[in-house]
Amino acid sequence: MNRSSTIPLLIIMSPKRFLLSLLTVFISMLSFASTKAAIENVVFILSDDHRYDLMGFMEQAPEWLETPNLDRLASEGAHLKNAFVTTSLCSPSRASILTGQFMHHHRVVDNQRAVPEGTVFFPQYLQEADVQTAFVGKWHMGHDDDSRREGFDHWVSFIGQGKYFNPTLNINGSRQDFEGYNADILTTQALNWLDNEKKEDQPFFLYLSYKAIHYPFQPPERHAGRYHGKAIPYPETMANTERNYLTAPHWVKERRYSIHGIDHMETGAYDNDPVPDFDDLYWDFCEAVHGLDENVGRVLDHLDEAGLTDSTLVLYMGDNGFHLGEHGFYDKRDAYEPSIRVPMLARAPGVIDAGSVVTNMVQNIDIASTVLDAMGVSMPRNLPQARQMDGQSFLPLLQGKNTKWRDHILYEYHWEWNFPATPTLFAIRTDRYKYVYHHGVWDIDAFYDLKTDPIERHNLINVPSYQEHIVRLRDQLFEELEASGALEVPFRRPAGDRLDQRKLK
Repeated sequence: MNRSSTIPLLIIMSPKRFLLSLLTVFISMLSFASTKAAIENVVFILSDDHRYDLMGFMEQAPEWLETPNLDRLASEGAHLKNAFVTTSLCSPSRASILTGQFMHHHRVVDNQRAVPEGTVFFPQYLQEADVQTAFVGKWHMGHDDDSRREGFDHWVSFIGQGKYFNPTLNINGSRQDFEGYNADILTTQALNWLDNEKKEDQPFFLYLSYKAIHYPFQPPERHAGRYHGKAIPYPETMANTERNYLTAPHWVKERRYSIHGIDHMETGAYDNDPVPDFDDLYWDFCEAVHGLDENVGRVLDHLDEAGLTDSTLVLYMGDNGFHLGEHGFYDKRDAYEPSIRVPMLARAPGVIDAGSVVTNMVQNIDIASTVLDAMGVSMPRNLPQARQMDGQSFLPLLQGKNTKWRDHILYEYHWEWNFPATPTLFAIRTDRYKYVYHHGVWDIDAFYDLKTDPIERHNLINVPSYQEHIVRLRDQLFEELEASGALEVPFRRPAGDRLDQRKLK
């Protein structure tokens, strides 16, 4: 409709109706403007291997766990209580966050593979909109490469997993050695950028990516032993009893009681990476969480002191979950709840109601769209399919608005030669049911009723009364995977695998 064609429409409207229409438009414009003005900046904080339930305000957490700053984010903002990843592994999850895509689209399927050439990260769109961008911390896509990546004006990172203590950082191309705890040092680097590097007249996006709490869990020295001796809430499925494994797939039984299920080259056993003392493992995990929480608090305090709190959206999440004894597991990768669920918090005063809870299922692929939406940056039109995002903005959910949202999530994991105990698997999860397909193994699939069995003890795949649900979810899973191109597994030439290491006889 061109401009002249609107004039007769306004003339025939009654004065009262015309004024009401103008008032409605004005209120809508004011609401839109106030939301966009309220969120000028974004700080995205990513932790590693942090379970969804180990935050002080969570009912499942031990009462002695101290996370006052994560608790503060939840009380001053929103807790997204049903947050998930699309692949529970460091590199694929991080690629999904930065591209807004499933693993089968961005093609980073393991921790050794670099991002394919030509991949676009969402901070590149922010740069085009004159938003200052900074990356500080763990990148881990391209294992031995810490060089600056596209989309960031300021760069601080390290090679691969990095070290908990005395790290070497690549700061805008110059490597420097530091003494101290990794999370403390990264936070100082981020705050230095906020104080001294960024321009005051431009909005900013800070991506602060911690190494903590990645296994092996190492807290800062000031907290070592802080929780040792505290009562531990052992998971019900931890005990090695037949009751826990009567209906479990065979691979689940084989993977038990090692950190990653790494097979032994000579014996074929799955026990050459045994779990350390469980109690020490749990206490160390919680101590590392507390050390991380302190650094989140340093960021929040800095925003307060700099007068940035009211104009900044703070997002916190973990890159994947982590088993602490559930099903006898001590890792992630699989499709069980402790593996695929992550902590997620969001705070933006004046935009997000304090103490709100979002129950919709959100995923890591939604972060990119949400940040762009919050900062008022639109995606370019007519993007090629390879650059289109699979996620959507959950900003309306944070604002308490009614919006069309997904009623299920998809999950995918591709088998890795160096972690052979977990097979390639695909899963679909609704708010009640979960179906898991295991590919390439002589095994049964899995189906769980999360309402009656939230700890996924009973695999119902062969129960007659559930067959209608199972068939429907299985068909839906494969229809969506096929439509999205997920069934084309991106194999590559093996590099340094077991065949190279074995002596030929």
